Amino acid sequence: MNLKEKYREFKEWQLRPYQVAPLSQEKHTCATCGTSYQGNYCPRCGQSSRIGRYSLKTAFLLFLDVWGLGNRGMFRSIRDLLLRPGYMIRDYLGGMQMAYFPPFKMFFLLATLSILVNSGLNIRGENQLEQAVQTYERSFDMNIQIIPAEENAAVESGEGKADVELQDRINGSARAFFRFLIDHQTIIELVWLLVLSLPLYVLFRKCPAIPDLFYTEFFVAMVYITNLMNIVSTIFSFFCVDLVIIGLLPPLLSIIALKQLSGYSYLRTIFGLVASFAIISIVVMIIMVLFGVVVGVMMAV
Repeated sequence: MNLKEKYREFKEWQLRPYQVAPLSQEKHTCATCGTSYQGNYCPRCGQSSRIGRYSLKTAFLLFLDVWGLGNRGMFRSIRDLLLRPGYMIRDYLGGMQMAYFPPFKMFFLLATLSILVNSGLNIRGENQLEQAVQTYERSFDMNIQIIPAEENAAVESGEGKADVELQDRINGSARAFFRFLIDHQTIIELVWLLVLSLPLYVLFRKCPAIPDLFYTEFFVAMVYITNLMNIVSTIFSFFCVDLVIIGLLPPLLSIIALKQLSGYSYLRTIFGLVASFAIISIVVMIIMVLFGVVVGVMMAV
């Protein structure tokens, strides 16, 4: 089989929704409630017909279940997010929810895992969060304006002291804000999703694949896409791969996911993403200008 044929089969698998296993025709007696039945699960208490003696696999799945990972849908969701992200999300929005791990539950589990990995649970034992803080503070210290000698004399004599104190407060607020971003990554990521989803939804709500897409459905899709990016970033962080690669690959995966979800071309998908970021950038610039005006007024007073 040549490479072209394998790619064709892979594309067919990507488009094919998850296939539920057929019902077993074998008769079973539930070990929990004693009900006799045919099928894969007891109709009275819901216990699986495949329950048997404990094995290493069973014990491992029970251990994962303590952390909410024992559901087979978790592994299937990770696989499909990596290999057919947009199609998987489309299946989930279409009603196939029992086949996949819930998006918000996965989001918080992955956020917790990411914090653990970045805090030192990686192959080098590096606290990457603390390194990011130290790098920022070093760059921040280098950019602080040094007071000239004549101005320093004025400060020592009392003139201009208020300006220096105000500048120190601004610098301290900037440091505290960056520390807040590091310490509250999950909340910041959710807020960022809410902000980014608004312009994206306007540009993707009439997409060919789901022409009547609701905002709530699109937000769920964005949570799944964020989960995809967190999976890849966490893997790279665990192996301490270069941050440049971590920064580039997740956005590329998000383009693939949005393209598969919407049914648009890659060009139209990239245009939607760029336009959304442009809208948000303009809004942020306006806010920064207004903030600068307020700070200027405060310093002038």
